[in-house]
Amino acid sequence: MANKYKRILLKLSGESLLGDQGHGIDSNILQQYASEIKSIQQEGIEVSIVIGGGNIFRGVKGATEGMDRVQGDYMGMLATMINSMALQDALEQQDVTTRLLSAIRMEAIAEPYIRRRAVRHLEKGRVVIFGAGTGNPYFTTDTAGSLRAIEVEADVILKGTRVDGIYDSDPETNPDAEKFDVITGDEILKRRLSVMDLTAFTLCRENETPIIVFNMNKPGTLKRIVCGGEHLGTTVVWE
Repeated sequence: MANKYKRILLKLSGESLLGDQGHGIDSNILQQYASEIKSIQQEGIEVSIVIGGGNIFRGVKGATEGMDRVQGDYMGMLATMINSMALQDALEQQDVTTRLLSAIRMEAIAEPYIRRRAVRHLEKGRVVIFGAGTGNPYFTTDTAGSLRAIEVEADVILKGTRVDGIYDSDPETNPDAEKFDVITGDEILKRRLSVMDLTAFTLCRENETPIIVFNMNKPGTLKRIVCGGEHLGTTVVWE
């Protein structure tokens, strides 16, 4: 059976790396994610990744507590680099060839982000991790994920979360929350559902980039979506 997608952008939250810890990176979660990513890379899928930094530092929260917003956002970008380096190491321990590209120049640990170079790495079968967000303050890693997906012409954005899709309310606090299998972008805006920030969402809508929200912590789900074509999670479609 042919794979449903050829090139994907996997968006992971920094908070997901916490696991059951209150801070930092849970090595078990990191190894699990690396195994999941390896399983689809071995199937010939071209994989690019953006990971947040919320487990280490949240710029917006810092700004509300008296810190300069721009300074806080740059600190958040550096936090994404720590997570990106950790994920890179976990993947390479499983013999997956990776490249870490940073939107902020730091040649000692990462290549500078150049679109054509990123695409070439993907074509060669390397897992590409995009670090440091967009390189600019006031933009989230959701926006960075949307932007990079569009730039490298990914077929889909896969947003890995702790829940198995988009619900009409928070399923972690409301046991009666109803899940959507498919939902339009307009419906998300109308209901004011928290899927991505508005800038990221607008980028996807203008470029008609599909989004699938799924549970990254459920083993095998990523591969079933990408390789098996199963309808798991929630698919965001554009009318």
